[in-house]
Amino acid sequence: MTTANANQALPKSLLKPVTAMRRRLMATWLTWLGFRLLALPILISILNVNHPDKLGGIAWQALWLIPAFILTPWIIKGRSPYALIVASMFTLVYLGASGVVLLTRSYGGSFGEILVYVGDFLLLLFINTWLFLLLKRLPSMNNVVKKPRERL
Repeated sequence: MTTANANQALPKSLLKPVTAMRRRLMATWLTWLGFRLLALPILISILNVNHPDKLGGIAWQALWLIPAFILTPWIIKGRSPYALIVASMFTLVYLGASGVVLLTRSYGGSFGEILVYVGDFLLLLFINTWLFLLLKRLPSMNNVVKKPRERL
């Protein structure tokens, strides 16, 4: 059996294990961006007893998400290991900040608010998990074979 015939006999999921991981990462990333930009400020405005301004919350989240908007093309493509490592570092910062906010709100917030922040934290945890698994499945960055320079 030749290599071409062997590849045809295998299911597509075994041929491209990275594709499913890229789709999961992209879907979770876009869900988190939408949740963080719109749903979080609106839900907090509804659930918080002080009823903070929704538009101010959306503007604040838009400022907070500027690095995430810059990373979005890299996350959606999911091909460059170097870009995904940088994205992973930024999302770890977002995850840490989300965890701190969750801990601080858990002492003084309502149960609904806590659930909103738990949702944000879990989405970021899934994003970091998918990034880690995708980076493990991408080709190695340090086994690049370079052609020797031609001598003139």
